[in-house]
Amino acid sequence: QVQLVESGGGLVQSGGSLRLSCAASGRTFSRYTLGWFRQAPGKDRQFVAAISRSGGSTVKGRFTISRDNAGNTVYLQMNSLKPEDTAVYYCAAREGVIYRESSWYDYWGQGTQVTVSS
Repeated sequence: QVQLVESGGGLVQSGGSLRLSCAASGRTFSRYTLGWFRQAPGKDRQFVAAISRSGGSTVKGRFTISRDNAGNTVYLQMNSLKPEDTAVYYCAAREGVIYRESSWYDYWGQGTQVTVSS
């Protein structure tokens, strides 16, 4: 089992950058595929990025996911932010390969709010 805690959210102007962090408990962090999702008010949870146990990751242009297995942390670097990126961002974990559907992830953090002003 793994527990996830996100941090790094906040208010940023359009065009700015933020780096989100997700710290995980447990000694088996390296076993997990990690994902970032986001949910805006009134909308479904949306896949943002994921990184596998071996470090292979999805690519989404302005966003980059990375992991530090020694530090039990996964990051989401977000550049050139836009108002439509405003959402609560969630970190999630699963054992196995990358999936883009949130239902495949077993463990979730509490979320961190990202607000991009125009």
